Amino acid sequence: MLQACLNGSRTKDFHAFTPLSASELATDAALAIAAGASELHVHPRGEDGAETLEPAAVAAAIRAIRARLPQTPIGLSTHAGIAPGGAGRLEAVKAWEVLPDYVSINLIETDAPEMIRLCLSRGIGVEAGLWSVADAERFVALPEARQTLRILIEINEQDTAEGLAAAAGIRTVLARASLDVPILQHGFDATKWPLYQDALMRGLDTRIGLEDGKLMPDGSEAEGNAALIKAAFHMARVPPKIVPEMPAAG
Repeated sequence: MLQACLNGSRTKDFHAFTPLSASELATDAALAIAAGASELHVHPRGEDGAETLEPAAVAAAIRAIRARLPQTPIGLSTHAGIAPGGAGRLEAVKAWEVLPDYVSINLIETDAPEMIRLCLSRGIGVEAGLWSVADAERFVALPEARQTLRILIEINEQDTAEGLAAAAGIRTVLARASLDVPILQHGFDATKWPLYQDALMRGLDTRIGLEDGKLMPDGSEAEGNAALIKAAFHMARVPPKIVPEMPAAG
């Protein structure tokens, strides 16, 4: 499964075609799915362009995408930096009237178990985001671990060797736990393509999109999300020489 991660916390200063509004997300999502992606991961934005879990903005984004792609699974992020932030995120999710198919929840965050339980109780699938061995150990100890939709191995290290080692450590913890839950592995900026290649080699699900980096495998800037998706499918057939991507500013 190849998931398209369309925007994340990126802005148009990062890439001119970063989709922000509900209509932009819907248009870009349709292009990404046409290019071959199977599912979507998006970060709805408020009127100010900032990430938000506010119910009206979430509903607008989901409705706009579903109007174009009624059969495509849609996932959202719940990371702690998204407004309203902190414990307020739980109250925002409780107030959602239009529900995504799933959400990603980072185990590094203190309230991750509470967010997992809340989303499962509302019938929302959970992607458990693991950044480290410590996250993996915390996750496998949860009673809800086997109820999750999938596990995300999310590598933030910018050195390729360090990133691959971090992913291997997480996979070792998961293997010991024998959870039988699908795994999606991805990198970020400099490790985006190396971790994608590693996921292909291991038969894991993965994702590509502007949230994880704007460069093509040859180091040129992608025209947009659809171009990144097409490059990912080409890489699955013809592994390229990868030019490391520079980390995002800030």
